[in-house]
Parts: sequence; C-alpha cells; structure tokens
Amino acid sequence: MSTDTKPGTDAGTTSAFPGQNAARAGRPTHPAPSFWASVWLVSNREIMSRLRSKAFLISTGILFIIAIGSVVAGGLLGSNPSSTQVAVVGSASSVVEQSEGLTAVAADDVAAAEQLVRDGTVEAAVVPDDDSLVGVSVIALESAPSSVMNALSVSPAVELLDPASQNGFLVYLVALGFGLVFFMSALTFGSTIAQSVVEEKQTRVVEILMTTIPVRALLAGKVLGNSIMALGQIIAIALLVGIGMAVTGQRVLLADLGPAIGWFAVFFAFGFVMIAALFAATASMVSRQEDVGTTTAPVTYLVMLPYILVLIFNDNPLVMTILSYVPFSAPVGMPVRVFLGTAEWWEPVLSLAILALSTVGVIVFGSRIYRNSLLRMGGRVTMKQALRG
Repeated sequence: MSTDTKPGTDAGTTSAFPGQNAARAGRPTHPAPSFWASVWLVSNREIMSRLRSKAFLISTGILFIIAIGSVVAGGLLGSNPSSTQVAVVGSASSVVEQSEGLTAVAADDVAAAEQLVRDGTVEAAVVPDDDSLVGVSVIALESAPSSVMNALSVSPAVELLDPASQNGFLVYLVALGFGLVFFMSALTFGSTIAQSVVEEKQTRVVEILMTTIPVRALLAGKVLGNSIMALGQIIAIALLVGIGMAVTGQRVLLADLGPAIGWFAVFFAFGFVMIAALFAATASMVSRQEDVGTTTAPVTYLVMLPYILVLIFNDNPLVMTILSYVPFSAPVGMPVRVFLGTAEWWEPVLSLAILALSTVGVIVFGSRIYRNSLLRMGGRVTMKQALRG
C-alpha cells in the first residue's frame, strides 16, 4: 500500500508552495514594508499625484512667469530710467544736459519752444534767464512740472548719521516677494495635504492603508512628498530669478539678494514641514470636505500672519528682530534682515535652531492628533478627544 500523500495535506510534509509554508508558520505571505519604505511609498504617491494635476502644473507655470516677468521688468526699468523731454533755447541746453532725467529738444527761439509746449511735444521749455539764480527759467502749460523743477533745482549737501543700507522701496519689494512666495506655497501645498487626508478618511481608503502602513509612516509620507514638491518649486523660482538677474545685468542686486534667497530656502524647508504637519493633523479631525476650511483656519492664519506683519513692519528694526525669531514668521523675517544687513552672522543659525526644535515639537504634537483622529468618523473630533485618544 502506498504511503504517498498529496503535498500540503499532511502537517509533517513540506508544501511545494512556499506561501503555504509561510502561512502555516504564522508569517504573512507578503511582509509589510518597513517604516521608511512605507514613507517613501506614500511620498512617491503624493509627488506623482501633484505632477499629474493640471491645476498644480498651471499654477506653477504662472509663478514662474511672474518671477521671470518681475526680473525682466526690473532690468528694463534699471537700464531705461524715465526721462522728461523739455524744449531748450540757446545756452539753456548746457544746463539741461547737466541735469539727470531731462532730455533736451532744441528750439530756435522762445516762441518755437512755447509752441512745442502747447502742442504737447515736450513737458516744458527751459529758456535763458539772466535774472534767475540758475540762469534759466521754465515755461509750462498749466502747472509747474515737478519732474523738471526737481531736476533743475540745486540741493544742499546732505550728511546722513545712520544711512540706510538699502532703498526703502526695494526693501518693501523684497519683503513682499519672500512673504508672497511663502504664503502661496505653504497655503497651496498645505491645503492639498488637508484635502488628501479628508478624502482618504471620507472614502474609507485610510482603513485599507492602515492594515499595511503605520499611521506615522502615512503622515510622514504625506508631509515628505509635499515638502519635496514645495521646496523644489522654491528652488526653481530662486534659480530663475538668479539667472534672470545675471542675464539682465542686475548683478549688484543679485549679490545683495543672493545670501537672503539661500537662507530663505533653508528656512522654508523647516517652516513648511511644521505647517504641513499642522494641516494634516487638523484635517484628520473632520470627515467631510465641507469642514476642512473651518478646522484648518487657525493654521491658515499662522501662514497669513507673517506675510502681513513683515509687509507692515519691514522698516521697524525691533519688530523685524522679533519676527525673525518667532518660528512661524522666521522663514520670512530672517531672510529680510539678512538682505538688510541688520542680522549678525550667528542670528540666522540661532533662529534656524529654534525653528528646527519647534518643528520637531509640532510634528510630535500633530502626529498624536493625527493618530487619534484618523479613524474617528462622523462629527468633528474635538482637540481634547484628539489629544486623549
């Protein structure tokens, strides 16, 4: 009598299928990925999702066009300063030639110069006048042209006890640029994270994901993927601005702005991770897309506040110093101070250390809320419930 048995029918035999042996030994047929492998899987999914989004590609293209356009406009304005045309008669041409901002249009006599003014060909006429202190007088049509008067006026020597290192309007534009880029990028990618969290929760996809991926890995992957995309966008804009300034001959401004742009990219990397963790945590407290705006509103205010404060107080040294050390405003405040030259060499390092420690604390705080709220369906989870678990 034969004693042969079918493979896999007896406990003492070895199956021809390795998966059956693993199942009998209590091991899963397909082991769950490691923590970091799970993080990469989630982050790669987030990155590919953004790259396939037409809205993201269009918005990024618009940002690039704005960045290039602002650089080109600055170069054109710098190379072609505004000039006012004036009619000149006789010896008055030598005075006009010595005045910046005026372009001389020769006229045969005073009557011809007056006719050019009446026709609107020139802004005003400058004619010889021996009784004037500057040797000329101005003929205008309706009112005294301020541009011509300022160009011809003689100003006394001025001694500044504490001269500003940068032009005030330029400082405002730099503060506006840093604040606007931080505000738009953080808000755009942060809102994307929040919507993704609620969508997975609302469709119950998160329950399937959590059977193989730890909750911490899911949160870390979302933050990492969107952080890579946001930082990549910032670096691309910085490169476009730098190349544009070099090509348009704005190398002096680029030399002043370069260190500030570098620090902005570093501060943005840490600041965005902190903001992204808060967006994910607050979004996990609701189960409907309609409630995302309400629950993430406090985080949105934290993103808007630095943008508004830096624009208002960019010329206030005390306020800017405080803003450069507050974690939520440091990504904008400290680069502006670096551009102004008011920050000591050690201040960006200290501010970055404070921001990094704050980011770690926010991640721990946000991951607790995320973990305790992710599987709670129905009504909104309160902060007390999210923290208690």
